[in-house]
Amino acid sequence: MSLTSFLAGLGLGQLLYGPLVQRFGKRNSLLGGLALFALATVSIGFSDNIIMLNCARFFQAIGVCSAAVIWQALVVEQYDAKDSQRIFSNIMPLVALSPALAPILGAKVLKYMGWEAIFFILAATATALMALTMVLVKPANEGASKAEEKVAYKTFFNNTGYLGNVLIYGACSGAFFAYLTLWPIVMEQHGYEADAIGLSFIPQTIMFIVGGYASKLLIRRVGSEMTLKLLLALFGLCVLAIALATLVFKAQTIYPLLIAFSVLAAANGAIYPIVVNSALQHFSQCASKAAGLQNFLQITLAFGASSLVAVWATAGETAIAWGILGCSVLVFAGYKLRQFAGWSQVRAGFTKPDPARLALHAEETPKD
Repeated sequence: MSLTSFLAGLGLGQLLYGPLVQRFGKRNSLLGGLALFALATVSIGFSDNIIMLNCARFFQAIGVCSAAVIWQALVVEQYDAKDSQRIFSNIMPLVALSPALAPILGAKVLKYMGWEAIFFILAATATALMALTMVLVKPANEGASKAEEKVAYKTFFNNTGYLGNVLIYGACSGAFFAYLTLWPIVMEQHGYEADAIGLSFIPQTIMFIVGGYASKLLIRRVGSEMTLKLLLALFGLCVLAIALATLVFKAQTIYPLLIAFSVLAAANGAIYPIVVNSALQHFSQCASKAAGLQNFLQITLAFGASSLVAVWATAGETAIAWGILGCSVLVFAGYKLRQFAGWSQVRAGFTKPDPARLALHAEETPKD
């Protein structure tokens, strides 16, 4: 129930900060979000009933969304497309460290200080980030806020370049979440204990980080578009390998899947910075709203994939394979969509048959 409350706040919060930035600016919205996170986190530490805990978790998630949305907008606003790509490639791989390190650090704090201390440390961290924000982030200028006011959510959905990149981002995340959801069950089915299950996530974390930094080298050599093509091809090969190992040859050990998932993680780590930067460059003057919608759609697709495979949890690796195959179709659709200039061009690609030519062909066809 606590996780459900947090996820609900995480989804809603992504959409809130675009309008809040329009009204109050990036700096004030970020400070407000961090303050909300800190207060909600302290409330969790002092909670003495489940209702208070769940409410605090909901507002904690809304608060944390401020940083998730606004940091991307600040990068796009302050740097050109090339420098933004470099910064995204530097920062996004590090995001993978948090889910890897958090359980380890949390276990140490829990052992020596109690569970409440975890939340007090988080609140202190948020307070420190507020101080840094006040020093390092300049107040938003009035012109930038006015520019954001002119863009409605409908405009984002009308932009196929933006939407295609977001679809790739969300579907790649969905593929990874399909794996994360059922992988512990798969390992249990193969006879592994909890310690081994925890260790099995380390290779994906390392490969995600390696992929993110490797993409920088590829971009320097061949450019971001060619790099994205190569990475999507690698993603497709991983999906094929997973399908063969689960649906065709029925691998008897976890190692073929573990290797394929690790390479898939590297591909995702390299793809994310490219498509996020490319999506936000379409709306660099209203990047907060664009980033919020992007993150909301990404979370929706990721947890949608997770929920779907969870329904067939007993199927284990077979359910993972079908979930990833479904996400790969969306990745391909996103790649094709980003190549069009608009929906009118997409519709033009679906030509209707000419009735006159059909009639002529029917007349030329010999009858029996």
